[in-house]
Amino acid sequence: MVMADDDAPSETSTRRSKRTRVQAQRHGHAAAESGGKQSGPSDDQVDREESFDDYDDSPPRPKRGRSTSEGTSAAAASLRLIEVVKGNGKLIPDVVKVWADKYEKDPKPAMVELLVMLFEACGAKYHLDEEFLDKTSVDDVVFELVTLAGKGIVEDYQNSKKKEFQNFKDNLVKFWDMLVKECSNGPLFDSVLFEKITDYVIALSCTPPRVYRQVASLVGLSLVTSFVSVANVLGAQRETTQRQLNAEKKKRAEGPRVDSLNKRLSAIQPKINILEELVRKIFQGLFVHRYRDIDPNIRTTCIQSLGYWNLSYPSLFLQDRYLKYLGWTLNDKNAGVRKASVHALQNLYKVDDNIPSLSLFTERFSNRIIELADDIDISVAVSAIGLINQLLSNQLLSNDDLGPIYDLLVDYSPEIRRAIGELVFDHLIAQRTSSSQSGEDNDAPEVHLGRMLQILREFSTEPILSTYVIDDIWEYMEAMKDWKTIVSMLLDENPSIELTDEDATNLIRLLCASAKKAVGERIVPATDNRKQHYTKAQRDAFESNRKTITIVMMKNYPQLLRKYMADKTKISPLTEIVLIMNLELYSLKRQEQTFKNVLQLVKEAFFKHGEKDALRSCVRAINFCSTESKGELQDFAKIKSKELEDELITKLKSAIKDVMDGDDDYSLLVNMKRLYELQLSRPVPFENLHDDIVSSLPNLKNTDEEVLSFLLLNLYLHVAWSLHTIVNSKTVSESSISSLLRNRATLFEQLEYYLNPSPEFTEERKFGNQLAARVCVILAEVWCLFRDSNFSSTKLESLGYTADRSTIQKFWKLCEQQLNSSDGIEEDDPSKRDAENKEYIEETNRDAIMIAAAKLVATEVVFKDYLGPEIISHFVMHGASVAEIVKHLISVLKKRDDDIPSIFVEALKRAHHRHLTFLRGSADQVLVNKSLMDFHDLSVRLSGVFAGSARNKHRLDVLKIVKDGIDYAFADAPKQLSFLEGAVLHFVSKLPTQDIVEILRDVQKRTENVNTDEDPSGWRPYFTFVDTVGEKHLKNEGLQDDKEKRQARQRGRPSKRRNLQGKRLFDEEQDSSADEDSISGSDRDNHDDEDKQDDDEDDDAPLIHSIRSSAKLRSLKVPRRENASKQ
Repeated sequence: MVMADDDAPSETSTRRSKRTRVQAQRHGHAAAESGGKQSGPSDDQVDREESFDDYDDSPPRPKRGRSTSEGTSAAAASLRLIEVVKGNGKLIPDVVKVWADKYEKDPKPAMVELLVMLFEACGAKYHLDEEFLDKTSVDDVVFELVTLAGKGIVEDYQNSKKKEFQNFKDNLVKFWDMLVKECSNGPLFDSVLFEKITDYVIALSCTPPRVYRQVASLVGLSLVTSFVSVANVLGAQRETTQRQLNAEKKKRAEGPRVDSLNKRLSAIQPKINILEELVRKIFQGLFVHRYRDIDPNIRTTCIQSLGYWNLSYPSLFLQDRYLKYLGWTLNDKNAGVRKASVHALQNLYKVDDNIPSLSLFTERFSNRIIELADDIDISVAVSAIGLINQLLSNQLLSNDDLGPIYDLLVDYSPEIRRAIGELVFDHLIAQRTSSSQSGEDNDAPEVHLGRMLQILREFSTEPILSTYVIDDIWEYMEAMKDWKTIVSMLLDENPSIELTDEDATNLIRLLCASAKKAVGERIVPATDNRKQHYTKAQRDAFESNRKTITIVMMKNYPQLLRKYMADKTKISPLTEIVLIMNLELYSLKRQEQTFKNVLQLVKEAFFKHGEKDALRSCVRAINFCSTESKGELQDFAKIKSKELEDELITKLKSAIKDVMDGDDDYSLLVNMKRLYELQLSRPVPFENLHDDIVSSLPNLKNTDEEVLSFLLLNLYLHVAWSLHTIVNSKTVSESSISSLLRNRATLFEQLEYYLNPSPEFTEERKFGNQLAARVCVILAEVWCLFRDSNFSSTKLESLGYTADRSTIQKFWKLCEQQLNSSDGIEEDDPSKRDAENKEYIEETNRDAIMIAAAKLVATEVVFKDYLGPEIISHFVMHGASVAEIVKHLISVLKKRDDDIPSIFVEALKRAHHRHLTFLRGSADQVLVNKSLMDFHDLSVRLSGVFAGSARNKHRLDVLKIVKDGIDYAFADAPKQLSFLEGAVLHFVSKLPTQDIVEILRDVQKRTENVNTDEDPSGWRPYFTFVDTVGEKHLKNEGLQDDKEKRQARQRGRPSKRRNLQGKRLFDEEQDSSADEDSISGSDRDNHDDEDKQDDDEDDDAPLIHSIRSSAKLRSLKVPRRENASKQ
């Protein structure tokens, strides 16, 4: 529209007119074409000196032909602003210039066009009348826009999945940024244009429609960013002008040049003031409300923008009144917001000049930052640890604050452990601070290794924890790869370094673990089962490291073995270093004798020790040398291996004879362990020794059960290797089959001896009744090896074997005894467990027993109708690990389409029978209550198999379980009616309403002619069942499972309870956002819900958490250099 001539000049029209950059360029071109020449400083030059563009850092634009430029300008002039923002964004610079020209000529239509584009970017189509623009209320316009949104006639371009809008958000930010910079020579400071725009942006950002808030917040925040950018350029221009003025005054006190510079300098500061006022306006009107918007994306954008402003314009934003928002949002319920806040703080702490201004902020929020290191979101936790490292490097935290941080060295998340490893290295080992200076003494590998050993002293009794710590720090600590220095320290070649026995043990562990890492091996369990894949460059690096390690160890390795051979804690990791060597280098370097010396020393170590780790390491080393070496070295290794076998057989025969003569059985036990470890890796021919063992067993029934266990284990392994040889041979002789069958029969005879009830084997004995557990595991393994299905319809059919039902029942009775007795030994009295031999505890604990029994059912070796229900009836009785084994067995049975309903009903019957047995025959109320709880928990877990979408799929199975359960309950009423309440009720809830009605009728019909008043307590479960089904199920159209009502747990790391109350930085500070300062109550409620969920996840905590020692981890303190120097 065009205004009438008689209209009074408006605020928009009475602005100062000044040429835009486009007009100035055109004027320059015209002057050049007319041939006009200029000499000396002209007014135009002064204008150019004052121009904002002289300080523009953008690269020069490529020259374009006249036709192309004119065509682009014409295209830009014909497009609406919103169309350019929706498009690919290439025309935005030209469109902005065209709009600026329009604004210079006639401000009102241009302003209306810009505001309409803002509304359209929000998705609303609204027309503004330019004639009444100055009189139109912003609130009225926004109210009408909200009304449009309420009618649903608004489009959401920003969140649209359409391809044509994928650049909308970036284009919108680019448009406003270029607009601000284009207007930086005039309209930006006219107190009209951007005042009006910010009014609408702030108003739209406070409206209920989310799309309005999203777009308006994005526009408002980007405007502040652009204002800050312009203010920075003006600030740089002010400094340059001041510098020029100072230089000019030194030459002459007065003059046109001085006047010009003074004039320019006085014109800059008002512009900066205008920009800062606009920034404050948007901050107070938009940011202080939207930083806690319900939309996490808006909150994240706010914090990201604030972090940029803090960093790029510290003169205004690096104040506590702005920093406090970063501190408060560390408590945000959304991980993305918390992460944005941490990243903003990281960028601030990187700048040394910012540290003094951050001192009060650090004091107030350092505790929260430390808490974030254990955040439920891994990425937030990693970022927070990096921030803590920055605080430490700037000496803003004390070592006493870091106790909880060091616990995370053994966190189950590799990302967390790596981040903590970097922190520990920087703070405790390298001791890097902002004030420290690197020097040869501080950076020497011996110094770093010494500090690392001081840390490892806290874990000397926990090798697993030591390995975790080494794995965490390895990437950052080059001294761990300094093999020469480590070997030199172990051989005491440096007189200034004295290693204690504890330090030597830890340094050997470090050497072994570091060498494994250097060649690409894992030294801690992976969080997933995915196979590691390496690039060719990585594989080449690993081989290079292997070669370097071999060369360094080649001459020194025999010395290390000789020095530490007698120490059982050192010989195991030291021997394993052989496994990562390149044995071919011994031949290439003409070090064959050294190789032979190493083998001889490993053999001596094998016969010097009797512990599992030492023996296993020696066996692996000898086998590795026998298979991986070449030529003469391989022949020598095989000879030494055969010599070891022969010497071991000789020692065993002698030990058996000594025991038979009444001597001590220690030698027999140790050599049986050696034979067991050797047979685990390869067959050992000992037919003569086999006969000696069998003949001696009747006379060894009263010897230590550990000796008997290893005798039986070696007999079993001999049978297993014999079977392996026969199965893998092309031709099989009858004599070999006969020998195998004879040895198997002998083994069964010895094992079944322990299945028969006998007082000496039914009492609880040490190691959780180790012998009985071994018998259970060995029997199950032998039955699996010789099951009929392996050999049916083959030439080896005679080797098939199936145990009879009575033997299986005896087997399970023995298993059941160990499952019940091992509970007390393995959990309730850990001190007793530690005092006894626990080397092979993982082979004899209840997990091993349950795995052995479940394997028989899963592989269909035995009758599943008996053993399957028995195993499942123990589902919830022995802890989480056993429950996982049973759960896996159920999954196998379901996939195999076995009769799951019958198995489940039988399992529930066994559990119910156990409870009734305790109820009637036990005076211990604790046992009675536990049996009842186990029965109920079993019902809940088994019914949970049919939860969710499985309800409809398995409706008939559930219905069968319910009907069979009801039949069982009424088979001996009222004695067994508790089965209705304890088991059937949980499955009824999984059925549709029509089935529940039929079941209720059936149950009520069974009592039509029964006098239930004769035994009211006996019939109580029946009435409870009927009432529950009738009142709760039917009225609510089926009982919803309690477990399904729970919200899905949030995935990630278990969160820690944290104080979510927002912290005011200054109690005395009062501003307009006082009511916005605290974190909202809904956020706190949400966090409380998360904490409740996390309490349920404690049972799923990784095994490594059970061996963490907070006291040890929190005592990780290495004296700093200045303290050491004082000593």
